[in-house]
Amino acid sequence: MTLALTSLTISHFRSHKVGRMSLDARPVALYGANGAGKTNVLEAVSLFTPGRGLRRASAEDMTRRPEALGWKITGVLQSLHQVHEIDIWSEQGAARQVKIDGKAAAQTALGRIARVLWLVPAMDRLWIEGAEGRRRFLDRMTLSFFPSHAEASLAYERAMRERNRLLKDGVQDAAWYGALENQMAQSGAAIDASRRETLALLADAQRNAATAFPTADLTLTNAEGVVPSTEDDLRTALAENRSRDMAAGRSLIGPHRADLSGAYSAKAIPAKDCSTGEQKALLVSLILANARALSRDFGAPPLLLLDEVAAHLDANRRAALYDEIGALEAQAWMTGTGPELFETLGPRAQYIHVTETDGMSHISTPR
Repeated sequence: MTLALTSLTISHFRSHKVGRMSLDARPVALYGANGAGKTNVLEAVSLFTPGRGLRRASAEDMTRRPEALGWKITGVLQSLHQVHEIDIWSEQGAARQVKIDGKAAAQTALGRIARVLWLVPAMDRLWIEGAEGRRRFLDRMTLSFFPSHAEASLAYERAMRERNRLLKDGVQDAAWYGALENQMAQSGAAIDASRRETLALLADAQRNAATAFPTADLTLTNAEGVVPSTEDDLRTALAENRSRDMAAGRSLIGPHRADLSGAYSAKAIPAKDCSTGEQKALLVSLILANARALSRDFGAPPLLLLDEVAAHLDANRRAALYDEIGALEAQAWMTGTGPELFETLGPRAQYIHVTETDGMSHISTPR
């Protein structure tokens, strides 16, 4: 089974005024100087899944300047036994819109036909910075298995924002709180269950895997101790915590306070205490484990977006990464400053040269 973009057109997106690519299911190696627009191509591909893409940017920020006309991305997606024509666009900074096979669709519909994972340099500090980034990392992995996770997260955030407003205003209406806490408990329990199932799937995918990358032990923790994960227990805990939350002006317990801790399994060392190279290897390991698990769960490996990953791995690990991508039969989109970084891929990949002239990116296929 295959999941691959066989055609991609980018119009007025970031540094690209127009860019067209005809592709097959092999990995895609994009190379060119820093600032040429390689990552912008990966960002465009990341929009074939629900959410704000790998940079978490607004639609307005993705618009090419100085024209500011809006942007459009069109792709032909081979998804299992089906082929879909997908249009994604924004007009003059407005919210992004989606059409699948010529029909208007919600962003969440993309999650039913495509799976996209990414690893970008900004994630290299994942283990040593704040919990928010690790939650986002976990939720991206969770969303890849459970598209409904996005809807549960949105429902939880809406109810929590309204509850926080009541808390800040000192409102005492128990019925009002009860209704919002019921919504938070329902969606919060679903969020927690999906996250924990994702960790189990990742652990299973790492177990006995033939990989050159270290196994990462992952644990879901909480900033305020153990947070009840069942719907009834979370509903009760939210009610009992109202006075404390009112003093703080915000909700202090719930899945929005969760954290992800990781450890280098073979060395029993927390990920935050590992070397920079080990932390990078752990991230690569998790992305590959996520891809292996998805290949079984979805029926095809996901699209992998690996920005500058080759430059941060030694030659042996780089070759091992390419071999594992080949074994997965994944269409991995990888960026690097020169073609030599992809030398061991040889004909297993297709090559795209990205250049830049006077602020405009250009795409060519040298071989």
